[in-house]
Amino acid sequence: MTTLSSKEAASAKRSDAVRSAALSAGEGARRGSGTLRDYHEEERVGKAHDTRLLSRLWPFVRPHRAFVALSIGLLVLGSALNIARPLLMGRLVANVQSGVSGSLFSDGMALTALVLCMQLVTFAQMYTMQTAGARAMFDLRAHVFDFLQRLELRFYDKTPVGRLVTRATNDVDALGELFASGVINAIGDLISLVGIVVMMLSLNVKMSLIAFATLPIVGLVVRYVRRRAREAYREIRLKTARLNAFLNEQVAGMSVVQAYAREASMADEFDAINVEYRDANKNAVFYEAVLDAAIEMVGTVCIASILWWAGVARLSGEGVTFSLVVVFTQYIRQFFEPVSLLATRYTVLQSAMSGAERIFSLLDETSLETTSEAPTPASTSELGPERACCSSSNGEGNKAERASHDDAEAIALDHVTFAYKPGVNVLHDVSLCVRRGEQVALVGATGAGKTTVTSILLRLYDLASGEARVFGKDIRAYARRELRQLFSVVPQDVFLFAGTVAGNIAMSDDGDPDLRRVEQALERIGALDVFLTRPGGLLAAVEERGANFSAGERQLIAFARALYKDAPIVILDEATASIDSDTESRLQRALEVVMQGRTALIIAHRLSTIRAVHRIVVFHRGKIAESGTHDQLLAADGVYARLYRLQLSAEGLESKRMRNASMAQGGAA
Repeated sequence: MTTLSSKEAASAKRSDAVRSAALSAGEGARRGSGTLRDYHEEERVGKAHDTRLLSRLWPFVRPHRAFVALSIGLLVLGSALNIARPLLMGRLVANVQSGVSGSLFSDGMALTALVLCMQLVTFAQMYTMQTAGARAMFDLRAHVFDFLQRLELRFYDKTPVGRLVTRATNDVDALGELFASGVINAIGDLISLVGIVVMMLSLNVKMSLIAFATLPIVGLVVRYVRRRAREAYREIRLKTARLNAFLNEQVAGMSVVQAYAREASMADEFDAINVEYRDANKNAVFYEAVLDAAIEMVGTVCIASILWWAGVARLSGEGVTFSLVVVFTQYIRQFFEPVSLLATRYTVLQSAMSGAERIFSLLDETSLETTSEAPTPASTSELGPERACCSSSNGEGNKAERASHDDAEAIALDHVTFAYKPGVNVLHDVSLCVRRGEQVALVGATGAGKTTVTSILLRLYDLASGEARVFGKDIRAYARRELRQLFSVVPQDVFLFAGTVAGNIAMSDDGDPDLRRVEQALERIGALDVFLTRPGGLLAAVEERGANFSAGERQLIAFARALYKDAPIVILDEATASIDSDTESRLQRALEVVMQGRTALIIAHRLSTIRAVHRIVVFHRGKIAESGTHDQLLAADGVYARLYRLQLSAEGLESKRMRNASMAQGGAA
């Protein structure tokens, strides 16, 4: 027995040591990921008045006010029927007690009819109210989604996706509980309370005062719970948003988590977030339980007091009848029933108002895409395509531009300076012109500003200073939809939406995809056979983010998407980077077809793929260092020449390594 105890003690000691080590590791991971947690930790919304929030909710309810009005009317009718029920029960008891048996059947049928009528009214009232609520929440959710589409990309750069998803789902659902849980039925509860008080006072004042003596206790409990419940539900909304944000990030980056064996660390981080979410819910449940238990206790004490006083009054000969006690007992039960419901609905109201605070704090966000027009007359549409291609002053390489000054411009940047964050400029006084039909490659080191140029042209971000024009018209003079219709974009990281192949290619169409045009687009880039041989053909299912397609297939869809849209300007952001050798020739053909007859901006890292373009513009530290043809830039022996030699050297080393590996495998065989 002693030996067994020693083993158990040793085992327990080892378990404690392992547990302590795990906790220490988890604590270290949590300390090390403090910045990450701060990023996911949502801002705390300040106190808000319910009336103000409800007034902001009204525009979404107003279109469905007929349902609300009908529901409130039925609510008043139901309350009146509910008040009449104890009187009918008291009459039945009094008749039985006095021996009037003839009316027992008729009184019983009347009571049955009253109860059935109450149930039908309650059903109709709840149905109409929840219909109004479901429609109002549909409108609110659609409004939130539309608002999200109008926010600047700067806002998304600093806001976790899960937090925004919580706004449109959990928070709207919490607000919908105002209708689904019958919170608006509080109007009927108040009517019932007033009616019950009047009836009780008219029946017996002393018994009524005894019943009402316990109400201050309820008031104190409600006051205690009210503020704490609101804060508890605020905390739940905050922790829900943080939990969703963390889960969204972890699921999206699961491949990286597994590749770097970070499962344990991320599990510790999730445990910490999950514990906080659990504790927030525990607090809310505690206050709800306190309120329910207190009201139940007060109601029971009140009935006991009435029964005690009725017994004393009966013994003293005050003439308190059994039927009066029955009626009073029923009224007390009905009195505390709406009080209890009001308490329950109050906690739902707190949750709903916490959700409303977060929804409307999002809708108060001012980082919206601007619709202001270009500030200068020189940028109006009268200039149109006849505007001459601008000359710029970015170095020797721009002589070709100045020599072609008479060509109509397609794209122009004029002394553009831009920063994602104040004081940290990404572009410094950049001037660039691309003529109609010209194919221009933008090259340079990572972070030099190449992709930023395309983001500015698409007005994903607005300029701080300078001017950008498309076909001679300032981009700020275009409606954003009109401007973006002029561009087709083939990104390096192709995003496919869940749906079908045809639906992803025909994204530029508002309606159903034109399958004939989809076929033609795929045929022109030589990829029709790739997708027709798949099960389902052009209507083959696309899973989330195109996970069931290879990188090369996704890239082909992106090329076909650009060709289907048939916009006059195409932007290719390293469009042939994520491909295998078998797909490279096919994509090279697709590249040529997409650029044919169009103005093209090509962001390239593989310099060997852009030799045939009309002009190469080299970015260096946010400025244009030089521009010209491939041969001109090599002859100039500047930034481009150095980049080209470095890349050739790296490719040569990689080729040599692969050759040696192949020879080694052959020798082993």
